[in-house]
Amino acid sequence: MNAQIRVAIASASLAGAIGGCSPSPRSHAIVMRNFGFDPPTVTVAVGDTVSWQNADLVPHTATARDAAWDSKTIGADGAWHVITTAPGTHDYYCVFHPGMKGTVIVR
Repeated sequence: MNAQIRVAIASASLAGAIGGCSPSPRSHAIVMRNFGFDPPTVTVAVGDTVSWQNADLVPHTATARDAAWDSKTIGADGAWHVITTAPGTHDYYCVFHPGMKGTVIVR
């Protein structure tokens, strides 16, 4: 094998190894305040953590309409999180206050 071909193969192998690296999982915070989700929509990657923090004085939930997750009751000053496992769009709401709506987009 000539030197030019060996260099091309080595370059392709290195590019594949670098391109195959995935970024570290990230954390995304959603705050429940004034009977709303802030921000109302987040876009995350598979493996990221999404957390909900209740800044209101009343309990809330973060309940996915497609049953992907259900926080159950998150009391005042409480928090709950989920680690995303698959791509998809998940609309969610608060069981106690159905007007509270949000979306988590997993890519």
